[in-house]
Amino acid sequence: MEYAEDDYLMISGIQHFKFCRRQWALIHIEQQWEENVHTVVGELMHKKVHDPLLTEKRKDVIITRSLPVSSREMGVSGACDVVEFHKCEDGVRLHGHRGCYSIYPVEYKKGKPKVTEEDRLQLAAQAMCLEEMFSTQIPEGAVFYGETRRRETVEFTEELRCEVKEIFREMHQYYTKKYTPKVKYSKACSACSLKEICLPRLGKTAAVHTYIEQMLKEDV
Repeated sequence: MEYAEDDYLMISGIQHFKFCRRQWALIHIEQQWEENVHTVVGELMHKKVHDPLLTEKRKDVIITRSLPVSSREMGVSGACDVVEFHKCEDGVRLHGHRGCYSIYPVEYKKGKPKVTEEDRLQLAAQAMCLEEMFSTQIPEGAVFYGETRRRETVEFTEELRCEVKEIFREMHQYYTKKYTPKVKYSKACSACSLKEICLPRLGKTAAVHTYIEQMLKEDV
């Protein structure tokens, strides 16, 4: 199955969806968004990285920024923070450049490496789009974390690739049905930029009046 371009979803949405399906639906289906310190810092960091007019060449490496990518098979599109093309004997050919190149995507994140899979899934999704676009195989890439100032290598295993495809299939199902899941409160809700819109604590209470009583007690 191939998706039409009008049905493409945002690659970056895989992060929201893995973190919380309700958060993803509020942002991508209901078009709701609020800034917090985490989103602002992340946005500023990406502005420094993204310059679609900038292409660098360092010896045998070509570095491109904000490279648009998409996949008809998965029905997604977006942009890679950085894609490095390393000159090699067996790779893809690039217009205007001699020789062959391997492809190495790099995603930039503001914090430090996570225990959860969100960052690795997003990077793998970008790599899978690049593979489709260039008809090649990309075994690994990296996530650069602003807090540690280091790259973490990500191997694109078959397990990771299957999870990416399954998440995008589920995202398309939600989007087609315009379905926003109910609240499932967790400790992670406190760091979510949409907590004032989502009201996760309300989903835990037995009734509205119980929620109001609880909030009044917290304000005293």
